[in-house]
Amino acid sequence: MNLDVDLPNAASTETLGRRLAAGLPTTPGGLLMTLSGELGAGKSSLVRAFLHALGHEGPVPSPTYTLVEPYVIDNHNFYHVDLYRIGGPDEIEFLGWDDIRLGTVLVEWPERVARLAPSADLAIELAYQDAGRRASMRAQSPQGKEWLESVRMT
Repeated sequence: MNLDVDLPNAASTETLGRRLAAGLPTTPGGLLMTLSGELGAGKSSLVRAFLHALGHEGPVPSPTYTLVEPYVIDNHNFYHVDLYRIGGPDEIEFLGWDDIRLGTVLVEWPERVARLAPSADLAIELAYQDAGRRASMRAQSPQGKEWLESVRMT
């Protein structure tokens, strides 16, 4: 299942983040969302709006240098991961991947670890389009389909 959404401005990216949060499957543990796109395409902005919509208060920094930013919201673990600076696919294990994979994981730059793409429940590609952006979303699991269907209906 696929869904494309035009994002003409920053507010529309935030709206998409809120819609993704509202559509999060009822058992959020063990979910993987990948976010691909060029620098500045809105990956971190989308994650920030997503986490704030779920109830996180405070800053949501880009994990460009920390690589992983953990959040606990309503007793669920969420991890914002940025793989842009890893040296190779084997380094993902040093991030504690086996442990964080039990939570809901939002991964920027998943193409740095090729094995992540097929295992994503929901894959989002953000691309520049005219003066705005376009989000192409692809559900790749039953949970991802449930997630994307709820986004389509809201």
